[in-house]
Amino acid sequence: MPFPARICAFVGRFTDPRVGESVALLLPHLASRGVEVLVSEEVPVQAATGPYARVEERAIVERADLVIAIGGDGTLLYAARLAARRDVPLLGINRGRLGFLTDVMPQDVIASVDAALRGESELDRRPLLEARLQLGAGEAQASLALNDIVLQRLATGRMIDFETWIDGRYLNTHAGDGIVVASATGSTAYALSCGGPIVAPNLDVLVLAPISPHTLSDRPIVVSARSSIEIRLSERPETRGQVVCDGTVLGELAGGGRMTVRLAPQTVTLLHPGGYDYYRLLRSKLHWGRGSADHSR
Repeated sequence: MPFPARICAFVGRFTDPRVGESVALLLPHLASRGVEVLVSEEVPVQAATGPYARVEERAIVERADLVIAIGGDGTLLYAARLAARRDVPLLGINRGRLGFLTDVMPQDVIASVDAALRGESELDRRPLLEARLQLGAGEAQASLALNDIVLQRLATGRMIDFETWIDGRYLNTHAGDGIVVASATGSTAYALSCGGPIVAPNLDVLVLAPISPHTLSDRPIVVSARSSIEIRLSERPETRGQVVCDGTVLGELAGGGRMTVRLAPQTVTLLHPGGYDYYRLLRSKLHWGRGSADHSR
C-alpha cells in the first residue's frame, strides 16, 4: 500500500443510519485531504455530504489503496474477501453490535482513518480459508472465508451423516447438524458456540467443531492449518447439506457429495488502532474470564 493513501473504498450497508452517520463524517474529511472515495454501484447509498464515485464492485480493490468496512463484523468479513483479491489493507469501523473484528469505535473514526492513510496503523496479516465443492464431472465451486466454513443440514429436523478426512487419512464419522471448520481468527465465532477453543490469531491451526453432534464423544479438534480437510456426505438419497462461507451460501451437497477445505493462497491485512490488544478484546467484547482491571504497563 502506498503512503499516504490517495484512494479509499467504502464497504457497508449505507442505508443503515449508524453507517450513514460515519460516512457523512468521513466524506468531507477525506475530500479535504484530497482522498478519493469509491463505493460499489451495486449498493444503495443515501444522500451524504461529500463526493464519492460509484464503480463496479470488482473494480473497487483494483483502484483502492485502502478498504474501509463500516458496520459490524459481518461487513468486515464480506470486505475481507474483496480486499484479498489484491491484498489491499482493511480497516474496520464498528457500527454494529459486537465489533470484535471492526475495532475502531465511532468516536475514534477520524483519528484512526488518518493514521491508516499515513501508514501508522498496526498491521495484522490473517490467513484465509478456501472451500471447494466437488459437483461431479470436474465441475467445482469455490469461495474464500476469513472466519469459517460451515457444512450444515439443509432439511429441518433431519440430521446429516458425514465423514471427515485429514490429509487423506480417515478422522471420524459424524451424525448431527453439521460441522464448522474455523481459522484461528474464526475460533471466537460460530466454532466457539459449538464448544470449540479460543485460539490466538497468530497460531497456525484450524478448528473442527461438530454442530449438535449426536454422540457426546464427538468433540472439537485442533489440527494444523497446513492440513487438507475433506468432508464426505453419506450415500443416502435424503441427505442434503449446505455450505456457508463467512455467512454467505456457497452451494449445496447431496448424498455422496464432497467438500475440501484448506488454506487459501490469499491473505488479508487488517489494520488496527495503536495499542491493539487481542486479549483485551476477549475480556471486553466476549466477557472472557474475570479480569476487568487494566493491567497494561
